Parts: sequence; C-alpha cells; structure tokens
Amino acid sequence: MRRRALMASLAALAAAPGRVARAQEAPIPIGLVAVLSGPNAAYGTAIRAGVELALGQVNAGAARLRLIVEDSGGSKDGAINAARKLIGRDRVAAIIGPTLSNEMFAMGPVTNARGIPTIGTSTTAGGITDIGPFIFRTALPEADVIPVTMKKAASRGVKRVALMYANDDAFSKSGFEVMRTAAAGTGFTILTVESFGSRDTDFSAQLTKIKGLAPDAVGISALVEPVAGVLLQARQLGFGRETLFIGGNGSNSPKLGQIAGTAADGLIVGSPWFIGKQDPLNLAFVAAFRARFGRNPDQFAAQAYDTLGILAAAIARAGNADPARIRNALLKTDRVGVMGPFRFTERRDPASTEGVVVLEMQGGAFRIAG
Repeated sequence: MRRRALMASLAALAAAPGRVARAQEAPIPIGLVAVLSGPNAAYGTAIRAGVELALGQVNAGAARLRLIVEDSGGSKDGAINAARKLIGRDRVAAIIGPTLSNEMFAMGPVTNARGIPTIGTSTTAGGITDIGPFIFRTALPEADVIPVTMKKAASRGVKRVALMYANDDAFSKSGFEVMRTAAAGTGFTILTVESFGSRDTDFSAQLTKIKGLAPDAVGISALVEPVAGVLLQARQLGFGRETLFIGGNGSNSPKLGQIAGTAADGLIVGSPWFIGKQDPLNLAFVAAFRARFGRNPDQFAAQAYDTLGILAAAIARAGNADPARIRNALLKTDRVGVMGPFRFTERRDPASTEGVVVLEMQGGAFRIAG
C-alpha cells in the first residue's frame, strides 16, 4: 500500500508540478552550480531565481526536492569543485548547471563519469552534449538561434558585416563560428573579423578599423560585459544608428541595458523566450517572479524555471533518486512550459526551435524587433 501511495504521488507531481509527492520521507537532493559572484553573476543570479521559484511551486505544502546551491565563481576549477562537493558530500541525484559553456566543458566530464544527470540551462556552445550521455541542456544552441537573427538583419537591408568576438572562452568562440557561418549563409560579405579578450576594456583599435570599412552591421559574440563595453566605445567613436549591432546569446541579459544605457539601443539578438509572450503559463510565471523577487525575469530565469520543472517531472517518472533512472526519464520528457513545448533529442539537446524570436534593445529593455 505504501508503494502504491508513493507511485500515485509521484504521478501527480509529473502531471502537475505545483502538487507534491507527500509519501517520500526524505527529500531528494539536487544541485545547482551557478555563477553567483564576479562579472558574470547576472546570469547565475537569474538562473538561481528561476530554479527557486519553480522549486517552491513543486514543493508547495511539503518537502519533495532539496536544492543545494554552489557558486562556481565563473571559473572552470570553481565549477569542478562545486560538482565534486555536490556529488561526494551531498549525494545529489542530479545537477542543474553550470552557467557558462567553459564551465560545462570542465565540469561535465566529472559529472558524466560519475553518472549524474547534468542539465545546462544556458550552455549554448557547440559540442556541449558530446561530453557524454549524462549531459543535457535546455538552452537552444547558438546554431539554432543566430541564423534567425541574421535573417532579420537581412530584412533590414544588411549586406556587409564586420564580426567581433572574445577569443578566450569557449562560448564566445563557438558563437563566433556560428555567426560567421550564418552571415555567409545569409549572403553577407564579411569585411573583417576582429578579436579581443573577455576582460578587455579598450576596443578602440578594432572599432576604428571597422568604422573605416563602413559595414552595415557589426556582429559581436561575447558575454554581456564586453558586449556592453564594445557598444559604449562604438558610440564614442561615432558609430551611428545606421550601423546595426547584432548580439549572440551573451547579450540576452537586462544587464546589457543597465551597463550600456542608450548605447545599446538598436542591438538585435535572437531569443527562445520573451517576457511579453501572451501565454497563460508565461503570464503566470512573470507575475509570480515579480511578486517574489520584485523585478522582471529574463531568458535565463525562464529557462531555469522550466528546467526545474522538467527535472522534477523526470524524478517523478523515475520513481526514486537513482541517477540512471532519472537520466532515462529525462529522455522521455514531453512537456509544455513557459518556453513552449519541450522535448529532448536523442543527443539530449532541445528538440524544437519554433519559439525563437528576435528582440531589439530600446531604452534599456528588450522588445520584439520590427
């Protein structure tokens, strides 16, 4: 009878994430590895908020899942050490994170070797799921998003582009390769390719060269802080609104507007989510997020929110905390969340790209690009 009660409760959790499996005596520990300090903390802070909001809804009324959070600090070693703590000390059944692709390439082999399902919510670089069979991601790869952005640029008359990228991290380099391929595939002439370090603050040499070539658009593949720095310096050097700036997934943060202000106006970027999406699930998510945190969610919070729901439902289907069973249950995901319909491919990437929209920064906030 106890077993039947447990399975009934687990089935209820899978069907309705806000309802709790009460028969589980001890909550199942799951880990979150996120960048919560340093220059990229805006991403990790949003991810943590999205996970915690979903966890509260899943656990409403009784403890079912126990979240243990580790700050990676944005470094490879920090991510590896965080994973080792979660696996060895806390005996987690699964891990959400880490935040950055660089971190996943370092941490993923550790968790995969230990057979711990690991779900990246923001790791968009190519090759992430090639790490191993226990590595998943709910973030759309850049290869699925950037071509949509390039098509939008073409519709605005762009024909000649310059490309810039940070040459010292996996995410930015992978995004740049996608950007270059997508630009060529769209028929753009690539006038020049300029690189910089992700901690650089002076981009004047690269931007002066680009300005002399008079491109219609400048594509930038980097995390949010260097992108903001490029935009601020570009405006100082006289780049007008006639030059379109195109971002990759690193630009999908409200922090871009907070740092660059009006210098970021006009930048376009592809995204699998938009706050203004008029869908009941999304409206409820946005309202709940605002009520709890006093601010608007971003794409990273939305992806993390859905990811916790996906993981909770997989644990329910698995019937216990065995990581191998959870991994197999994740592969059977078929769920509708705030990001829209979601399934994993056999390679553990998102199966659908139908929700990609192109956003434009205006007045410090994103809106649907016209």
